[in-house]
Amino acid sequence: VAHRDSPTLATPPMSAFVPIPGFSTTMRTLQAGTGAQVSKGDKVTVHAKGTVVESGKVFWSTKSPGQKPFTYDAGVGGVITGWDQGCLGMAIGEIRELNIPAHEGYGAGGFPAWGIPPGGTLLFEIEVLAIAGK
Repeated sequence: VAHRDSPTLATPPMSAFVPIPGFSTTMRTLQAGTGAQVSKGDKVTVHAKGTVVESGKVFWSTKSPGQKPFTYDAGVGGVITGWDQGCLGMAIGEIRELNIPAHEGYGAGGFPAWGIPPGGTLLFEIEVLAIAGK
């Protein structure tokens, strides 16, 4: 039982999405990381979960049975634009959400094989596990 003069413990509010300069994708940090940060050209290994905003359907998760962490080259166009730009500057251990509009995701055609509709907005949760050589 709390004493009437005890401060009330409140859960801090989740940070708001902020724009990525020069892009329409927005981001917010869910958990801060430490140490090395993702730079253009780095080979980065992440856990990722992708959700279609309009339907709430998770279309991919590296934590699902049979899946494994995903490795890509950062900032060089090997993944969709919103992800490519949204992960730059992340530190090892950081978890970030990326809200990616269609034109920086899979575009007007979507990605039907994954259940991403034409013009679908994506919400990715990315956790940086490792940055090669850092």
